[in-house]
Amino acid sequence: MNSAKHLIISILLTLLISIIGTIGYMLIEGWNLFDSVYMTVTTISTVGYGEIHKLSRPGRIFTSLLIFFGVGFCLYMASAMVQFMVEGRIRAILGRRRLENKISKLKNHYIICGYGRIGKVLCNNLMIKKDFSLVVIESNKDLIPEMEEKGVLFLSRDAVEEETLIRAGIKTAKGLVAVLASDADNVFLVLTARQLNPNLYITARATRNEAKSKLIAAGANNVVSPYELGAISMSQRILRPAVTSFLELAFNEQGNDIKMEEIPVNASSKVINVMLKDSGIRQKYNLIIIAIKKHDGSMTFNPSSETRIQAGDTVIVVGEDSNLQKLEKVLQS
Repeated sequence: MNSAKHLIISILLTLLISIIGTIGYMLIEGWNLFDSVYMTVTTISTVGYGEIHKLSRPGRIFTSLLIFFGVGFCLYMASAMVQFMVEGRIRAILGRRRLENKISKLKNHYIICGYGRIGKVLCNNLMIKKDFSLVVIESNKDLIPEMEEKGVLFLSRDAVEEETLIRAGIKTAKGLVAVLASDADNVFLVLTARQLNPNLYITARATRNEAKSKLIAAGANNVVSPYELGAISMSQRILRPAVTSFLELAFNEQGNDIKMEEIPVNASSKVINVMLKDSGIRQKYNLIIIAIKKHDGSMTFNPSSETRIQAGDTVIVVGEDSNLQKLEKVLQS
């Protein structure tokens, strides 16, 4: 029996014995309701202020039985309350430790600082990837039940503190996303994160244009303004509705149709130094290579059939999800 049920049963039993005691004094001694309740409570709680009226012989026998059973039920309820509080605290501590142990084992993961409107959408999209690990830092304790329900690894602490970032595994993290409530908090967070891990890839949100330069100066690799992106998206819907629809379809992780993906090429892949026309990517997997990003950051759009794939390249390709997974195995084998 869990502690919650234990507590409920003990309370019900105590109420039952209190009702029985009250009715008993009213019937045996002929007392009014208030006196009967008062006598019952002082008796079963062992306070024992004394008899409010002189008890008859049957009344004393009834009081003895009430003490015998009532005190036992009161102690039972007290122990149930202690058990409920202690077990709840222990479960919270053990749950917290299990969560922190999982976080401590993460490597090449992303740290999402802030679980507000943007942070929630960001986590929902990133968690679709099965091999994608992330941990959220959020100081608002009201959001803990929602994060627990969605299975998000999280730290309920202040993201701008060094200790918090260290606990989130910033030393072994691959990237960090700063989506705190204010630009000032994001700037301070980026400064702290960059000092703790110089190689970290940091993406930050800016609510104002003047904050962009400050975030970049603080060490952010990429700064995004949701309002600008929203305005650009709306204008593109008006100017290029077909292109916008295609891109939405390609980036929709929930769909079953066409998708756009970027796949890095390992040095051990069989297609290294092989021309695209001989790689079989188009013929075997029915995929279209849109661009190839080189190791130095340069981009080759619409590569010719004689373009050779090199180690360290990132292939940007469009096609069905099942075929994209097959190509990923070939390029990363």
